[in-house]
Amino acid sequence: MSTTDTDTTTAPPGRFSGPPVRVPVLVASLAGVLAMALWAIISPGSAESGLGTVTGWVTGWFGWFYVLLATAVLVFVIGLAVSRYGSVRLGPDHSRPEFSTFAWASMLFAAGIGTDVMFYSVVEPATQYMAPPAGGPEAETVEAARESTVWTLFHYGITGWGMYALMGMALGYFCYRRGLPLAVRSALAPVLGKRIDGPLGHTVDTAAVLGTIFGVATSLGIGVVFLNVGLNILFGVGVGTGAQIALAVLAVVMAAVSATTGVDKGIRLLSQLNVVLALGLAAWVLVTGNTAMLLNATVANVGDFVRTFPAKTMETFPFTDNAEWMSYWTLFFWAWWVAWASFVGLFLARISRGRTIRQFVAGCLVIPFAYIVMWISIFGNAAIDRIRSGDATFAETAQDFTGIGFYELLSGYPAGQVVIVLAFFVGLLFYVTSADSGALVMANLTSRLGSISQDAAPWLRITWAAATGLLTVAMLAVGGITALQYATIIFGLPFAVVLVLVMVGLLRALRVEGQRVDSRDHAMHSMMSARSNPAREAGQAASWKSRLARVTNFVDRDDAVDHLRSVVVPALTEVADELCRHGETSVCDEDLSGEPPAVTLRTTTEGSTPFVYRVELVESPVPTYGGRMLQSRDTYARLEVYLEDGGQGYDVMGYSQPQLIHDCLDHYERHLEFLRLAEPAGS
Repeated sequence: MSTTDTDTTTAPPGRFSGPPVRVPVLVASLAGVLAMALWAIISPGSAESGLGTVTGWVTGWFGWFYVLLATAVLVFVIGLAVSRYGSVRLGPDHSRPEFSTFAWASMLFAAGIGTDVMFYSVVEPATQYMAPPAGGPEAETVEAARESTVWTLFHYGITGWGMYALMGMALGYFCYRRGLPLAVRSALAPVLGKRIDGPLGHTVDTAAVLGTIFGVATSLGIGVVFLNVGLNILFGVGVGTGAQIALAVLAVVMAAVSATTGVDKGIRLLSQLNVVLALGLAAWVLVTGNTAMLLNATVANVGDFVRTFPAKTMETFPFTDNAEWMSYWTLFFWAWWVAWASFVGLFLARISRGRTIRQFVAGCLVIPFAYIVMWISIFGNAAIDRIRSGDATFAETAQDFTGIGFYELLSGYPAGQVVIVLAFFVGLLFYVTSADSGALVMANLTSRLGSISQDAAPWLRITWAAATGLLTVAMLAVGGITALQYATIIFGLPFAVVLVLVMVGLLRALRVEGQRVDSRDHAMHSMMSARSNPAREAGQAASWKSRLARVTNFVDRDDAVDHLRSVVVPALTEVADELCRHGETSVCDEDLSGEPPAVTLRTTTEGSTPFVYRVELVESPVPTYGGRMLQSRDTYARLEVYLEDGGQGYDVMGYSQPQLIHDCLDHYERHLEFLRLAEPAGS
């Protein structure tokens, strides 16, 4: 697959420097955002009516699709994890995780936190208790109390994280393991082929960007309203458009400062502190509240979640009139998760290089959900407990879609005013970091990044921060959080179709992985064929003492480079020339002054899966025996073999030219067997 792109432009040096921009994606997505924002600002009544009409059409005709897709994605990622493909790494076979298990788990845990979780942890349980869906338990009953928190866990649970896991493993697999650009279109390479570099690829990435910006705008809109109410409680600031615009401007300014000054590292440190503060907030409610009830309710919630999940995950309410309820809750949440899939998937891919698919899926589904269970069970059940104690005023307040119920709940605990200040600070920092991260991800999605660790140019991050702020304010002016919910359902639909294609593309790629493994099992091992037996050279048996001398000869870097130059280069050049004579276009590239020094044989016949045989210098610790090193040096140089799917774990230092040629041909035979198995039946 060619990695060249004709849709990019290189920015001039200076403050506009950075990776090239995908111009068609940038222009199309910005045009869509500006058109929606201008419509909302110029004619808010028409926009509100139009969004409501289109949402009704989408939920009426495609509600089943959202429900089915959410379930299918979850089944798909779990199926991959428990299948033979679960051992495939997000990276070459020789790669290992960059972060320790504890650090990785901590980052996954933190990824489950946000201002919207604070908002919905009280709003949804209270609403589901007071007004459950038709066909469910009667309102304000014990059954409704149990169901209310479980519905919230369901909407924030493993189903959404299944979508995140799908995008995370797809981005990580195709970027780390296949060397494709970090873009959603890369996950569709097995489906679209070279067309991912053309209009179809632009369309896919544009759908991802539009879905992402409406998902981020929804979170920021919730944050704006939630924080505005907090400012009103703490400082008497009026609740309205003025304060909300000011908060949106704050998010844009902070994103701009982060992009241009490098303080994003400081913001990340603050966000890590924020995780501790959020946990402290939940612990305070648990310890100073009705602790026994909250602990009992949490256990019951988990049991009810497991028991009712199979029914809930495919529930479309075909025989009851719950269309409005579905629009406000399940369909909105599923569209919201879809919209955020590229955003969070990119983050998950960045921190998970070297993890197996099995480890990745297990971590994504279990660790963040543990936080969700803790937070929603504590705050949701605390709110239900207060309503059931007879506080009718709080029952009304808790259902208000401004988030005032969360602050009102905290006011009933010891040191309530201090706790409210802490909650406001936690929400504010989550809000700012979400805006900053959202701008960065959208900038990355509209850039052509050289690697998964590279970020877009600062000016592009600022552009997307401003666009998100404008869209958030425009949607709030139309109809508040309800308008944002409607827009998310509408603009999440195109990317929901992309998720289906991502599943198809990833499955096709993993089947190729399986065929590659099968080809190695079918091909005759070199030691059995006696063609590349290192104990034979020029038809004469070599001494076993010579072989032992070779494997215990811990050479230094200079000796290894000399062996690359004098043995490996001539051997692989000879193989490349012979392959060309047999009609297989191939080249031998040497880079002895690079880091690391390496020699690579690569076939380049168009339309064929390439064969790669690379000998690369690797420095390793000298083995120890009986507590002592076998050499006086700490490290020695190895010449390890790498194929297209990663390192093979053995050293060819000391191999003669014939031995190296036969080793290369052994792998080439396995490659031919792989091509045979990968050939479609009947072709």
